[in-house]
Amino acid sequence: MTLEWSGDFSSDRLTTVYSLPLPQPVKEWAIGDATGKGVKVAIIDSGIDKDHPRVGGIAGAVVIEADEESPDGFRAVEGDHEDLVGHGTACAGIIRMLAPEAEIYSVRVLGANLKGKGSLFLSGITWAIDNGMNVVNMSLSSSSDRWYAPLHDVADEAYFKKVVLVCAANNMPGPTYPSEYAAVLSVAAREGNDPFAIAYNPTPPVEFGASGIDVDVAWAEGKTITATGNSFATPHVTGLVALILSKHPELSPFQVKAVLAALADNAQPAPS
Repeated sequence: MTLEWSGDFSSDRLTTVYSLPLPQPVKEWAIGDATGKGVKVAIIDSGIDKDHPRVGGIAGAVVIEADEESPDGFRAVEGDHEDLVGHGTACAGIIRMLAPEAEIYSVRVLGANLKGKGSLFLSGITWAIDNGMNVVNMSLSSSSDRWYAPLHDVADEAYFKKVVLVCAANNMPGPTYPSEYAAVLSVAAREGNDPFAIAYNPTPPVEFGASGIDVDVAWAEGKTITATGNSFATPHVTGLVALILSKHPELSPFQVKAVLAALADNAQPAPS
């Protein structure tokens, strides 16, 4: 399967990037023995099977529904819900593997066909910001120009409120939103099965590459499957962000980006 943007992270195209002069070794300083404790992670997706062995429970769940009578245009129906596909469960399982003590919240905006309205997607991000999430995993995006400006506005709101948005790039050619915004951590799949290994692309729009090709992931009904896609690379980066914020909660989104870039396989300290 050929994925758009993944080629940017191939060994023959990836160049060395210089990182900030962070304490050495960088990985120990950045995440060390962090577990994700104290970090709230929202997964905007198809739902989460909280009872899946790889998920091991979640901290909360809401279904985002359109509501014309609400001032915000939506309502968040709180309470347990199923994963209508398995996609959100896959993301949750990866995040749990990397950050076992993170507080995971399911924000369901997609239907059984793994599609949803742009308005619900936008509302899901708004809910995450309003409810104190620290990191938001979005293994989905919109290709509609109609949602370019509204999603841009909410991405900026998240950035200014220190909410880190992690978004998958589209698997197919063409721009999608909010993955192409500078305020967002954009992710594509790359070869390799080390869940902690990432690469940094110095020529965005897609900035980070993570394991996302032939990945063993959790799925609906307690199952597991082998899956490929930028969707599955994204929660690897989200999990790393949860670890970073668990150890360094004072960091802003742009500082988190800088730390991630320093953790990349192709990073090295700047010459003195």
